[in-house]
Parts: sequence; C-alpha cells; structure tokens
Amino acid sequence: MSDVMLDLDAVDKFYGPIDQGVHAVRNISMQVMQGEIIALLGSSGCGKTSTLRMVAGFEAVSRGKISIGGREIHMLSPVQRNVAMAFEGYSLYPTVTVRENIAFALKSGSLSAGDVSAKVEDVAAMLEITEILDKYPSSISGGQQQRASLGRALIRDADLYLLDEPMGQLEPQLRTLLRGRIKSYIKERGLTAILVTHDQTEANALADRIAVMEAGELQQFASPEEIKKSPANLFTGTFVGEPPMNVFPAAASIADATVSLQLEGDVVLTYPTDAFSPELRARLTEMTDVVLGVRPYAVQRCETGSPATVVANQWLGDQSHIAANFAGGSLVLVEHDRAQLAQDQEIAVHLEPSDIHIFDPKTGMAISHGARLVG
Repeated sequence: MSDVMLDLDAVDKFYGPIDQGVHAVRNISMQVMQGEIIALLGSSGCGKTSTLRMVAGFEAVSRGKISIGGREIHMLSPVQRNVAMAFEGYSLYPTVTVRENIAFALKSGSLSAGDVSAKVEDVAAMLEITEILDKYPSSISGGQQQRASLGRALIRDADLYLLDEPMGQLEPQLRTLLRGRIKSYIKERGLTAILVTHDQTEANALADRIAVMEAGELQQFASPEEIKKSPANLFTGTFVGEPPMNVFPAAASIADATVSLQLEGDVVLTYPTDAFSPELRARLTEMTDVVLGVRPYAVQRCETGSPATVVANQWLGDQSHIAANFAGGSLVLVEHDRAQLAQDQEIAVHLEPSDIHIFDPKTGMAISHGARLVG
C-alpha cells in the first residue's frame, strides 16, 4: 500500500475558459505522504487557496488529477471526498451553539452521546474554548469563531485535514501556544494535514514540508531547513526568511587563483579559488553576470572588509537589525548582541563563501549554495 495520501498531478485552475481565463494555478504536481503536515505558503493571490479548494471540491479542476489515498477524487462532490476543512471565514452554523457546531460531524456516526461530548471537551480544551461551548457564534469574537471552526474540522475522522489560514485572527501569544498543541494533536493521531498560510513563522513551526507558491506556480517543495539553506530560485530565497535575503548584482571572474565578485560601488569580494568547488568555478567561467545572495544572519561585521555605512540600527529585545548602504544597495545584518552603532557610521563587513548563494539573473534559478554547484 502506498504511503502517498494526496497526489496532485499536473493540476491547473482557470477562472473562465481554459487557456483564456485567469490562470490561477499552473501545472501543480506534488505528493503528500501519510502523516505529513504540509504548508502552502505564498502571498495573497499566489494560488494557494485555489489549490486547497480544488482538493476540498469547492473549486473544479480545469486540468489534471487529484487523488486521496490512491482514489481519484477530483470529479467527486465535496461530501464524497472524506476531507475535513477549517475555513478562513469560519462558516459556523449560527443557530446552534459552539458545542453543537463542533459535534455536528460526529452526530451521524456510531459514537454514543457521552463519547461525542468527551471528544468535544478534549478538542475545546486544546483550543482554549471550553468556556464558550454553550454560546452561539454571534456572541463570540472572531478569534473564538476561528478556533471553533478549527475544532469542528479536527474532531472529524477524515483522510485529509485542510486548514485555510486557521489562526489568522488570533493574538500572537495564543497563536504561539496553539501551534504546538495543534501540531502535537495532528502528529499523535497520524493525521495528514494541508495548511494554507502567508505567515512564514506559522509554516516553519507547523509544517514538515513547505510548498512555496507564486503566480500560481510551485516554486519549491521541501523542508523548512532546505528552503532556507538551499532556495531553488531567487524568489524563494528572498521570500522565505526574516529579514529577507540580501541580494546584489555581481560580475564574476576567475584569475590568478582568485575568484572575484565585482559588485556596484567598486566593491569587490575576492576569495581563493579553492574556496569554491571545481564544478562551480567551471560554471562561473561560462557566465559573467550573476546575482549574489546572503542571509542577514550570515553577514559578519569585522575590523577589515568591504565598506558599508549604517542607515539604521534597531534593537528588538534579543537581536540587533542593522541596515547599511552597501555596494549601491541596502544590506541588512543581524547580530545577537546589542550593537552600539550610530547612523552614518562606517563599518566593514565580510561574506564567507560558505554563506553565499549565487543565482542566474536571467532565469532566477539557483546556481550554487555555500560555494557548491546546485545539483
């Protein structure tokens, strides 16, 4: 028996006529394994919610196939798919209490009234909504409604759990608490879940793998660690990460046992050739223009290095975020200690080869990570 729970095979979504309307989802193929939590991460309008709604059956698939547990479901009605969904818009039944909303999916099963009540109490305690179980949706806050909707989905016995921005209305402290509880709840029961979010922190905290989407296309589908360390392209590199990756256009050259990266503003980064893999050196001899990327946490402030001028220095309570003019653009570096730097102060920075990412400026695809050729 296959461990693949969800299989999207070349799925397209058009709003309007095929090949003429708005192409919201473009040729998405991905497999989700049994027991995984997957996050669909992207900005508004990237196609993540359309993808989720096609899995749920609320949007028709324009092209391609969707299977759950080896069973093709893209032509079935939502009720035939055995998926549970927590909607961003809550969608609670207004004429019954929160308790009855959460228990609704269990009423048609074989559980006794006592067992149903116990399950409702358990999920309500996990979501911190025990005190509102006997209230009606119109009398509770948006955040409470959102948690009730989430409880109604999680309590079901389904093949797949679809969570559309499930904690968007919650205050940060409660959101942080519930992330851990929800992940434990899903993992302890071996459930398979798809989370839609625009929040990188939420995706990193909950998901085993993240599907980064933009303009309807799947940019990268990998673990949070892999996406951060080895972004597939320039979009993923700059979209995932807080603060975002620093990027600079550069001209690469190799001469006299030295690899040089010429940036704007007469900034030249030079490294011994043996700091770069032979495969990467060969690739750099074939191309001149590249895009250099480096994470803010990897930028080193030192006594001697490339010149930069401080623009802003913010202490966030546990780290300093320093913005500087560098190589004709802006450079952000992060330090864990409180930095004593003034505006317009001159500093020197260093970028280690092992921290550098190089991208193709034409395609945006990654060429190397950590001075090693991709692939």
